[in-house]
Amino acid sequence: MRKHIQHKLYRLLAAALGFLTLLPCGTVRAASDAELRLEAHRALPAQSNEIPNWPEGPVIGAESAILIEAQTGTILYSKNIHQKQFPASTTKILTALIATEQCEMDEVVTFSHDAVFDTPYDSSHIAMNPGEELTMEQCLNAILIRSANEVCYAVAEHITESTDWSVFAGMMNERAAELGCLNSHFANPNGLPDENHYTTAHDLAMIGRAFFANEMLCKISLTRRMEFPVTEKLPRGKLEINNMKIIPGGEYAYEYIVGCKTGYTDVARSCLVSCAEKNGFRLICVVMHDESPYQYEDTINLFEYGFSNFEKINVAQTETKYNIDNTGLFYSGNDIFGNSRPFLSLNQDDFIILPRTIPFDETESSISYDTGNENLAAVLTYKYQDVDLGSVRVNFSAGKEENSIFDIQPEAEELPVQEEGSVIFVNVKIIFTALAIIAGLLFFWLIVRAILKNYQFSGKSDSRRGRKRNKKRKRHRDLSFRDYDL
Repeated sequence: MRKHIQHKLYRLLAAALGFLTLLPCGTVRAASDAELRLEAHRALPAQSNEIPNWPEGPVIGAESAILIEAQTGTILYSKNIHQKQFPASTTKILTALIATEQCEMDEVVTFSHDAVFDTPYDSSHIAMNPGEELTMEQCLNAILIRSANEVCYAVAEHITESTDWSVFAGMMNERAAELGCLNSHFANPNGLPDENHYTTAHDLAMIGRAFFANEMLCKISLTRRMEFPVTEKLPRGKLEINNMKIIPGGEYAYEYIVGCKTGYTDVARSCLVSCAEKNGFRLICVVMHDESPYQYEDTINLFEYGFSNFEKINVAQTETKYNIDNTGLFYSGNDIFGNSRPFLSLNQDDFIILPRTIPFDETESSISYDTGNENLAAVLTYKYQDVDLGSVRVNFSAGKEENSIFDIQPEAEELPVQEEGSVIFVNVKIIFTALAIIAGLLFFWLIVRAILKNYQFSGKSDSRRGRKRNKKRKRHRDLSFRDYDL
């Protein structure tokens, strides 16, 4: 009996030793796979590095990455930005954005059985039970702070009044297209693995432009602690901690961070979409299919690259010439009627993004008159090597304080000679007004002429009748004198 017990103990000990022996091997193997992926991804080229004179971007471990300026959408760094990737929980920035657009924050969301039990137990959640309730604002906190998958399902049900996730997915796909997404398809509101649920770094950046423009969503995403009080419909309350390491207090805290959302699944690997602002210069960064914790390091390196190598250029204060496709656009401080007030001007608030390595005069511009706005004369779009740098509105001038594209520059001694095929802007309103005045004067002159003509005709008739009477009187007088002589 004693030997039997000893034998069983030996077997248990051997099994335990075998498990401990296998565990490091599995860990080492996993680490080795991650390192191999990082090495392969770092060897992939960044397409933005191939642009002549463009600042060379950092080497990163993400398979896909993009860095854009938030307002203009100018792409500062690009690496496989249109390659389809699984987004994991970065999907939730679109879900949260739609919720803010469709709902009031005090609306009550009730958790259904499907919302709770269709969520894998080993995925991110806050352990909600069927029948429990949260306000929409609390739901957004749970989604962005704790990445709660069952809360995403509950929000989708609340908005669509349907437990069919494809209904909400249809809303997601429609909104994504409106935001400029090109190669995305969403199948659920939380990013759980699905072969029909994918996006790209470019498309996440386009969604990010709308998400990070919402101050409330940005603030929630950076909140370190989430605490919901006990209520009748939430008997245990909730207390959760934000585990994103790039927010204030995190291991990779970035001082200029504005908002962020992480994502991870075994197939998607580590993803991060974030926004940072420094000295009024706001950038959005997306890294996909990266390895933890390099998604944070790569993001910070890309932000620093952007802040160091690019700047905002106010075109109204910089433009000293205007040449569209070598047409030699005519400049003048006066319109065709001699009015010294300029009637077209560049918008003072519009700007483009330009690398510090490229002078402004090397950019190319094009003009579009199809603005869709009757108060907008045209739109100038600037490019460098087919890279969109931003656009500037051409307004009908409201006063002399605005810079007209026709203003004579201080250093110019004479007006540029108009070349063949040149374009001249003409104030159509003034032309029509002048034509109306001329037509009115012509009409008045015709009336006066007719009156004078009639008057002259009447005068001539009266003179003719007078002459006839005088002839009769003279004849009568002559006859009288003749009779007297006789």
